[in-house]
Amino acid sequence: MPALVSTLTDLIGDTPLLELARYGRNRGLGARILGKIELLNPVGSVKDRIAWGIVRDAEERGLLGPGGSIVDLTSGNTGIALAAIAASRGYRSTFYVGDNVSPDKLALIHAFGAEIVLVENEFFLDPEALDTLRERAATEHPEAYFTDQLANPANPRVHYATTGPEIWAATGGEVDVLVGGVGTGGTLSGAGRYLKERRPGLRVVVAEPGLGSIPSEENLYPREIDGVHKITEAEPQQIPANFDQSIADEFIAVETEDAFATSRALAREEGLLAGTSSGAIVLAATRVAERPENAGRTIVAILPDSAERYLSAGIFDAPLGTPEAALIG
Repeated sequence: MPALVSTLTDLIGDTPLLELARYGRNRGLGARILGKIELLNPVGSVKDRIAWGIVRDAEERGLLGPGGSIVDLTSGNTGIALAAIAASRGYRSTFYVGDNVSPDKLALIHAFGAEIVLVENEFFLDPEALDTLRERAATEHPEAYFTDQLANPANPRVHYATTGPEIWAATGGEVDVLVGGVGTGGTLSGAGRYLKERRPGLRVVVAEPGLGSIPSEENLYPREIDGVHKITEAEPQQIPANFDQSIADEFIAVETEDAFATSRALAREEGLLAGTSSGAIVLAATRVAERPENAGRTIVAILPDSAERYLSAGIFDAPLGTPEAALIG
């Protein structure tokens, strides 16, 4: 990392891998898990990479310039990153956000001066919801550049150019499994393709929310794994266009409470504040690492952000009736 930079975007990328050694020893895992610590990007998440890639691409193509504005749909992290980069480059920004997103993320988007349009979570039960919302954003903000994080090819392209090579270099090419979630689909599609081109036997594993973590008519506001889509059993129009389904070798479903428990374990065993999607991804990596055939192998887990963005969601709440809960109360 350079000691002096001229713009915020110069700080994006080159995040380290952290071996989750104590976590692995405590569970007797035969494979080692390396966490890609994306919270060390300047705005705090893996989405810093795609936000800058998308904005830079638009500028290079003459679609964004002085006095410009951007608009998109977001579950939080991409909106936060886009809002920060827009502020650093003098653009206005507006984001359509589901009203189930944590207040912590909404506060961060607001901090960078962006406009927030809240959308009721019930709206997203409609398989056509994303297309409808895209049309609404274009109609209400015709002057803005729609960054289109879910379908903009600059998204997976930046992961192919940065995240994949960083993992390859840090492991010396000794990586056997890549585990991540599908938010926009860009991380696994871009980094996974880069790594598979160089190591054809590498497996890509997707951590996805279990059915209990998905909003339904009966429960519009379940405790969710923020920013991660259910891919299996989803309608085609609900799957991000940037997700290359051919890159995935396996899907592992994780329920929210199990993801939260893994995030708590990482905090207490590794001193690492990892968000809800990170908890889900590490738990999926753990299930892969437990398999006897994976003994001695190296698993890289993409940890998208920090648990600080989910404190209000109760990620560290103690179960009722425990001594810890009594102490907090």
